[in-house]
Amino acid sequence: MKYKLVKETKPKLSTFGKYKAVTVHEHTAETRQILIEAAKRLGLTWGDVVPFAMALSTVIGDHLRQGHRVRLKDWGLMKLEIESDKVDKPGDFVAEKHIRGVRLHFLPESSGGSPDLYKNLDFEKDKTSP
Repeated sequence: MKYKLVKETKPKLSTFGKYKAVTVHEHTAETRQILIEAAKRLGLTWGDVVPFAMALSTVIGDHLRQGHRVRLKDWGLMKLEIESDKVDKPGDFVAEKHIRGVRLHFLPESSGGSPDLYKNLDFEKDKTSP
């Protein structure tokens, strides 16, 4: 996993001017690539897995939009979380005004407190990093 060092530029933060590691994403694995690789592992063709993958995507999205958490065994838990402004009193809250957005949270499956997804990571400093 490649990283580069970047300087904190927000003056209000206590870490202003310090350097931190951030991930360098050199590639985005798109749906077609993922499905081709999954099909090969199953001994199927890309066309065999597309309908299932599209149905799975729709079903998961439907559950998330209903406010459900979605847990996929051996992968993790997904949920949508609201981001909102804070108000002084509950009566002051107006959803249309104070809800800024929604974020998808993914919590990888873990065994013994350490997510398997994070195991065996190798870190490599990107050549463009200071």
